[in-house]
Amino acid sequence: MTPSERAVELVRGAYDLHVHIEPDVIPRRTHDLELAQRFRERGLAGFVLKSHYVPTAERAALARRVVPEVEVLGSLTLNHGVGGLNPVAVEIAAREGARVVWLPTVDAANEAREADALPPEKKPLWARLQAEFREAGLPLCPIAALDANGRVVPALRQVLGVVARHGLVLATGHLGRAEILKVVEAALEEGVRQVVVTHPDYPTQALSIPEQRWLAQQGAYLERCLVPSWSGKVPWERVFEAIRATGPEQNVLSTDLGQPKNPPVEDGLALFADKLLEAGFAEEEVRHMAVTNTVKLAKGGRA
Repeated sequence: MTPSERAVELVRGAYDLHVHIEPDVIPRRTHDLELAQRFRERGLAGFVLKSHYVPTAERAALARRVVPEVEVLGSLTLNHGVGGLNPVAVEIAAREGARVVWLPTVDAANEAREADALPPEKKPLWARLQAEFREAGLPLCPIAALDANGRVVPALRQVLGVVARHGLVLATGHLGRAEILKVVEAALEEGVRQVVVTHPDYPTQALSIPEQRWLAQQGAYLERCLVPSWSGKVPWERVFEAIRATGPEQNVLSTDLGQPKNPPVEDGLALFADKLLEAGFAEEEVRHMAVTNTVKLAKGGRA
């Protein structure tokens, strides 16, 4: 499937804030430089390199030098590969130019509970990789954001302080719904200015509409990723309902693309736009979620 010309034009100037591409320890559809060149051809502004395992700010800097017309941005995901909830890793990433800090994903306690319950043939690639690490004797304790009393753990408070000081975007990763609500509250207390709730409708997050509305009222952005609905894990109607309930002003579109079996990454935002237009969303609403809000997050608030 290819996106319509109308949708391609509508998302021109957007950033895709969530892509998984090579180099990576999991096979991906494309790599940094090839994607930057394709974004340039499409008139897209840039993208954020997300890795579950390593910092990407250095890769992003190199890609920007080769394709200066596209702003490739780095990030950090706080899994065991960087020491988990490690404020020093965040400090270094910020000084190297990273833009987004994701809280734990593949090593999140919430995700571990869900993945362990799946039969082997249903486990995602990252879960199989985790199993290989454990078989090799590597320590992979699930990372929780809250302590036994439901309070944000001290290490995460330190992380939030570093994120706030450097004006980075905090994304909630694969935390569970109870963790998300507490962590967003704590992030705002620590002075974090831009918070993104990662795919709130995904089965392992499953935030209710009233919870999403509350998060939007606090100023958090709700990230609607293409892949969960494209793959059938989140019904499209659920996404449309959640956007209408919370308003385009606090919603942001991304793709989460890069898997070899899924559409080309550069098509993702336009494919998402086509779905929203078919569902009755206005062009200005789609552009606000795809372009205006992604530019704000990529640029630190400057639209």
